[in-house]
Amino acid sequence: MPSTDSRKSLILTGASRGIGHATVKRFSTAGWRVITCSRHPFPDDCPWDAGPEDHIVVDLASSEDTARAILAMRDKLEKQGGGLHALINNAAISPKKSGGARLNSIESDEAEWKRVFQVNFFAPIMLARGLIDELTTAKGAVVNVTSIAGSRVHPFAGAAYSTSKAALAALTREMAADFGPRGVRVNSISPGEIETAILSPGTEKIVEQLPLQRLGQPEEVARAIYFLCTEASSYVTGAELHINGGQHV
Repeated sequence: MPSTDSRKSLILTGASRGIGHATVKRFSTAGWRVITCSRHPFPDDCPWDAGPEDHIVVDLASSEDTARAILAMRDKLEKQGGGLHALINNAAISPKKSGGARLNSIESDEAEWKRVFQVNFFAPIMLARGLIDELTTAKGAVVNVTSIAGSRVHPFAGAAYSTSKAALAALTREMAADFGPRGVRVNSISPGEIETAILSPGTEKIVEQLPLQRLGQPEEVARAIYFLCTEASSYVTGAELHINGGQHV
């Protein structure tokens, strides 16, 4: 019998650090049930009580493992009534050369291109399509995390990463058109230079040129994601929200 738990449910990929970790905190504080997904097992020292039960280990670089994880997600949701109120596609990879230098379009081999696109582009649409019934039941929202690098050549983000994020922005528009008649909104956020553990050396030079002249904080991105998943944005779909201190201008 389905659970009587009335909390809203969220599925979040790339939950273990940075923007993903801040997003877990934001939604958990608001009382949501957060089902986290990452390549790593749930850490023993994480403070969230329901974490181990609501964590799915998945390798999004594998379409087979992604399909397996979707079945596990549906099973978890079914025990709470079957609805999914929000899907946040946050997980992404950005391969670098030794020393952290960017990989350009000449240097990235075919296997690397395919791996990046599988995680950054194909996994989000696989998850959304695989969970479309659950999203429809809850009249839920999808948020795809793109990047400032998707609209320009970035000094640190490689060619495969940047083009995958540009493709994800275009996919967001297509999904908004296709999912909208089902009552499901689809938007994206485009972060700029956010202060996380994976910042590239030299980022401070970019920050000096930003209108706000500072790094963004993961919590600021999490608040924007939360906005796009709640009634506060009930008539917003197909949008890409820039969170970059004015970098896009």
